[in-house]
Amino acid sequence: MVERPGRLRARTLITLRWLALAGQTLAVMVCGLVLHFPAPYLACVIVLGLGVWANLLILLSPMSRRTAKDWEAAAQLAFDIVQLAALLYLTGGVANPFALLLIAPVTLAGASLPLRYAAGLAGLAIVLVLGLALQAMPLPWAPGALILPPLFRLGLAAALVAGIAFSAGYAHQAAAEASRMELALNVTETVLAREQRLSALGALAAAAAHELGTPLATIAVVAKEMAREVKEGPIHDDAILLMAQAARCRDILRRLGETPETSDEVHERMSLLQFLREVVEPYAKESAVRVEAVVSGAAGVEAPLMWRRPEILHAMTSIVENAFDFARNEILVSARFDAATVSVEVRDDGPGFSAQVLAKLGEPYVTSRPGAEGSRTGHIGMGLGFFIAKTLLERTGAQVDFKNGRRGGAIVGARWPRARIEAPSLD
Repeated sequence: MVERPGRLRARTLITLRWLALAGQTLAVMVCGLVLHFPAPYLACVIVLGLGVWANLLILLSPMSRRTAKDWEAAAQLAFDIVQLAALLYLTGGVANPFALLLIAPVTLAGASLPLRYAAGLAGLAIVLVLGLALQAMPLPWAPGALILPPLFRLGLAAALVAGIAFSAGYAHQAAAEASRMELALNVTETVLAREQRLSALGALAAAAAHELGTPLATIAVVAKEMAREVKEGPIHDDAILLMAQAARCRDILRRLGETPETSDEVHERMSLLQFLREVVEPYAKESAVRVEAVVSGAAGVEAPLMWRRPEILHAMTSIVENAFDFARNEILVSARFDAATVSVEVRDDGPGFSAQVLAKLGEPYVTSRPGAEGSRTGHIGMGLGFFIAKTLLERTGAQVDFKNGRRGGAIVGARWPRARIEAPSLD
């Protein structure tokens, strides 16, 4: 288990301890030198000296130059509580007005340490308060010492216990809420950054769609002329392939520029099997790799109809395209549904994701795809495909998962709450 980094700098604890010791020393000096109250001043000086000695040791140790670990901070605060309790024992116990200062280290622990440490320090302070209520030396006072009734001392102890418990609890709750808000802010900033990158890519895609129209038309014309002049042979086959790929590029650019103005209630709905067939259609007739689509569901649960969402189709097709480049013999695209969720998984029998790629997969410009000459699809990897696919799927409510199979191969899965993608029946 990885230990969570501490929140308190050792320097902060050292500084606070110097301030506490200075205040305690000033209070003892006022009582002895100004008010001339009788008290065991030699013992008080020894307790104060122990505090100074401990703080000097920490100050001169390597610990002072870094953030204290949680257990180290808890140990230092426990020492502060015990040292202050010892001084209070010599100067009246809970009857001493400065007994209120026992709340300070417990509140600091509640605000900066995990719950188990904060609760432990609060428990230690409460035990010491109860002990000081039952047994302590007389309060420094003028001759004819002030003696408080036991019931009143117990009342003071109860007030201190309540103050310790509530202060620690309030501080811990406030710190936890602040941590949750900070985490939510960080997550929001991350999501916004992803959206900005995706928007930039969308603008780039629109510009590319506009600029590529003319060169694609030229490629198509030249390829057509080559096929007409050379009736057979490798050059003729290459020309036919160029024409087919140029036509495919034009279709892709046309889809990028499409803005549907009317809706077809029948066309907008599709079954899971129809969805999978559309996803694997570009590769279903390829002989290099067998592509299979399978739908299964929980017993007694009706298969859902899906909304035809271009972003889901584009994302899953992009994932299948990536699998097609890396698979050896087979790609399995499976969909499974139950009463609550719908999941789609793309599994190939290739080498799987490398550890370096798997750790960063889904981020932009991360790729291990081969170049155009080593790719079955002729696609040159820029590291944006998975990033775009993952972002599009997450915007539709999917939880996306990348992993390697136990027997090898890569697995990419997306799971939606059924209500996010299910279309109501037309019946």
